[in-house]
Amino acid sequence: MILWGGWPIFNEALEALRKRRMTMELSMTMALVAAVVIGETFTALIILLFVLIAEHLEGLTVERGQRALDDLRRWLPDQVVVLRDGREHSIATSELKLGEVVVVRPAERIPADGQVVAGHSFADEAAITGEPLAAEKVTGDRVFAGSINQAGVLEVRVDSLGSQTAFGRILEVVEQARHARAPVEKLADRLAARLVYFALACAAVTFLVTGDVRDTISVIIVAGACGVAAGTPLAILGALGGAARQGAIVKSGRFLEALGTIDTVVLDKTGTLTTGQARIRSVRAAQDLSSEEVLRIAAAAECRSEHPLARAVLEKARELQVSFAPPEDFSYTPGLGVACRVAGEEVLVGSRRLMESRGISSDGWRKGSQAATEILVGRAGRLLGVLEVEDPVRPEAGRALEALRGLGTRTILVTGDSLDVARAVASRLGIDELEAGMLPEDKKRLVEGLVAAGRRVAMVGDGINDAPALAVAHVGVAMGSGTDVTRECADVVLLGNDLERLVGTLVLARRCRRIIGFNFGGTIAVDLLGILLAGIGCLTPILAAFIHVSSELAFILNSARLLPRLRR
Repeated sequence: MILWGGWPIFNEALEALRKRRMTMELSMTMALVAAVVIGETFTALIILLFVLIAEHLEGLTVERGQRALDDLRRWLPDQVVVLRDGREHSIATSELKLGEVVVVRPAERIPADGQVVAGHSFADEAAITGEPLAAEKVTGDRVFAGSINQAGVLEVRVDSLGSQTAFGRILEVVEQARHARAPVEKLADRLAARLVYFALACAAVTFLVTGDVRDTISVIIVAGACGVAAGTPLAILGALGGAARQGAIVKSGRFLEALGTIDTVVLDKTGTLTTGQARIRSVRAAQDLSSEEVLRIAAAAECRSEHPLARAVLEKARELQVSFAPPEDFSYTPGLGVACRVAGEEVLVGSRRLMESRGISSDGWRKGSQAATEILVGRAGRLLGVLEVEDPVRPEAGRALEALRGLGTRTILVTGDSLDVARAVASRLGIDELEAGMLPEDKKRLVEGLVAAGRRVAMVGDGINDAPALAVAHVGVAMGSGTDVTRECADVVLLGNDLERLVGTLVLARRCRRIIGFNFGGTIAVDLLGILLAGIGCLTPILAAFIHVSSELAFILNSARLLPRLRR
């Protein structure tokens, strides 16, 4: 019966022997064999029963952790309804093609990313953006795979499928993170192996000193590190899933572990603390030019730029119906601005520093509003005018910064903008420090200096000019609206551009770190105390097995507290 019931354990023990590795299964097999040899068959059966029950419960808990992430895959429908030749056809989701129009009824999940071409409804996009409130959808609006249509019928033209959708990219990143081992997981494995060796050494000493085989068996049985070996990856798995549910995609357990140690957060201004939806508040022109002409030249230069300020210029030009021709020889210098040729003449659009670098003086131009960002427009060595831009602060930024202060985190604002603009934003949000007029390499050097000084740094940004700093920080965090380059360089991507998700992820990472630390400390304490009591004859083999199993389950269940609840 012992051989039949314990075969899974014995099989793993044989595998460990073949690989010349010491494992908990091998040490437990040694204890069971010793118990049978001295005639303690009943004791061996009870010990085996405890161990098998523990392994079964451990398997159920770990399986729940796997299902918590596998549950994400089941959010897409198996069947969809498409419009072909004006008629509805039901097909498998896998047969859906780009450009087709799908019909999504109330309570159905949207199968692919696309644009609404007919209908009006509200969509629950919490799985994609983390936003708890349903978003209104009308003709022309974008919808995302995995979101739920709540009210009316929508007709959606598909423009992204499978792994190319926002939801598909989330799944891909979570799957990669799930299989990447964090340093603390490797440490847990090393601790487990060393505890087994330590227990065997203590068992040998016990036998040499006392000559009592029962006490020796108890020493081998009581020591166990399965709780920390299985509980550590389970905690990380749960935290990764929990972060994804909150709208933050952590690309690896290594970055989750690093997040738990962060004490300094460096934040870019434009598009991170502000909405990135800048608005032109005024256009000032030289005396011989109209504001419309200055706006036309600026729009022509900016029409190929992805910068939020460029979008503000183009939006103002469209609003005033100002026409412009595309530029020639376009080039963008991060942190400075753009240079190009318009109608054969060199045009510069950007900061005062850009103008000064090309020999254009701006001394005669005073700033209208201290809180506004300036865009200077120069042509053929002359300053033509200044556009003043306001970029509203994100509504949740104040709450997020207050929460970061509550966590004891130092905050630093970095921006390529002027000192006056930076001071206005920092004062409003209560930021600890600020650095203005910074180029991308300046931001990188700042982060490198903080890291060299022993700070644990997270850098948060959304633009190409933030990518170098993101790459050298302990953890790079990108806003979901950021450029592809920024998201690729980042270790964490915030969906929905909500800074409060950064706070939630930091809290989750710290909680994960505390739980793992408790499991490590608890495992060592229980093993040391158990080995001591067993060595002096205070524990029977059965009681030792009970302590082993109970502590193992306690630490695994402690880790399981991080698992997100499964969706029904």
